[in-house]
Amino acid sequence: MSLDPALRSRIESLLQANRVVLFMKGQPGMPQCGFSAKASGVLEDLGVEYAHVNVLADPEIREGIKAFGNWPTIPQLYIDAELVGGSDIIEQLAASGELSQVLGLPPPDRTPPQVTVTEAAAEKLRGALGDDPNAALSLSIDARFQPRFQIAPRQDNAIAVEAAGLRIQFDPASARRADGITIDWVDDFRGQGLAIDNPNAPKPVQAITPSEADRQVRAGELVLVDVRPPEERLQASVAVTHRIFDDGGRADLEALPKDTRLAFLCHAGGRSGQAAEEFRAKGFTQVFNVEGGIDRWSQEVDASVPRY
Repeated sequence: MSLDPALRSRIESLLQANRVVLFMKGQPGMPQCGFSAKASGVLEDLGVEYAHVNVLADPEIREGIKAFGNWPTIPQLYIDAELVGGSDIIEQLAASGELSQVLGLPPPDRTPPQVTVTEAAAEKLRGALGDDPNAALSLSIDARFQPRFQIAPRQDNAIAVEAAGLRIQFDPASARRADGITIDWVDDFRGQGLAIDNPNAPKPVQAITPSEADRQVRAGELVLVDVRPPEERLQASVAVTHRIFDDGGRADLEALPKDTRLAFLCHAGGRSGQAAEEFRAKGFTQVFNVEGGIDRWSQEVDASVPRY
């Protein structure tokens, strides 16, 4: 595919304006494919500032970036206007420490995690590995603390632990998230399979009533976040201190300590629930969704708040 000069200029301008650019499907908080989720997750784990381009929102860029770098798939990572590659390459470079080096970041912590494997789980895993001395178990744990097991080639330079006669390999971010886990095999009403008890995983998003949210905000125990756009806030707004997403509000919230108690509010509870899950995935450990949103707030807390 030949690249239109105007489109080439658009892409070059993006790369010149930002040292690190990820062309992806969706956004970092809501990726629209697993590969984009992995790529953005690596960059989030490194704490690096990067620009992202949602190719699903720009069909010209979606096709043009493939021709620009002669790379047929999305996502694509560029650093200093040079193509690095897709999600597999990004993960490999992050695991080896090369990506940190290129970005000028400190070397990743390669301390092996403390891992316990029950005998029931070890028996199943040894059976899966077979007798291949060059095979190992790879365990990745993403930003949402979802585990993924794979049989992988043994890598002598990988972050690894030996437990119950098994070699388990990790990338640096997964090693941090895995410290203290117990791997077990369950066979009960939930079905059969491996189960991980991870003490590092954030608690699930919890529901909170408008009246309780109001009480805790007034007591200084809770940060309330209205995720609605400005036009909706003009129609109705709560009369207690709260944060917003626009005007840099999202970035300010992300910079808060991870144990900050956050409660998210929207019209009826749907969008706020998505926002709460997003911040939970970013490592916040005390995240709440206001049940029924501002509509229920009007009914239970402050009747002067308009309903719409």
